[in-house]
Amino acid sequence: MKRRETGALASAHHSSLITHTSIEVAAGLVFRTGKLLITQRRPQDHLGGLWEFPGGKREPGETFGQCLRRELREELGVEAIVGELIEELTHVYPEKTVHLQFFLCTLAAGSPEPQPHGCHALAWITRDELERHAFPAADARLLQRLRDHAGWWR
Repeated sequence: MKRRETGALASAHHSSLITHTSIEVAAGLVFRTGKLLITQRRPQDHLGGLWEFPGGKREPGETFGQCLRRELREELGVEAIVGELIEELTHVYPEKTVHLQFFLCTLAAGSPEPQPHGCHALAWITRDELERHAFPAADARLLQRLRDHAGWWR
């Protein structure tokens, strides 16, 4: 005879099936003299060792622009001016769903040189050097746009 789950047992069983988390992330495309700033994820982090565009998770009550300014300050020690939204996408990984917004950014006048405070490493790369760095799958469409859009690299 098949037993029917009820009450707390059914709720516990059902909630264990819904463990997929969703996060919102703001990231910056910081160009300077024909180069783009990228950062490398710490080895122990999700997707550790891959390169990405600096930024991070949006906190409750923050706009994506506020989040990006805060993350660039914390991660790289810089003050940034957040500009145009370039790309918005959602990517589903096995363990989480990520909603990303990518913005063109510039370093504010008088901002110090970026330092890898919240990441493993950083690099200023040319358009041709994009191919030499491994990025998360979520960045594929943006990477193609970066290869195709020479105007951003000036």
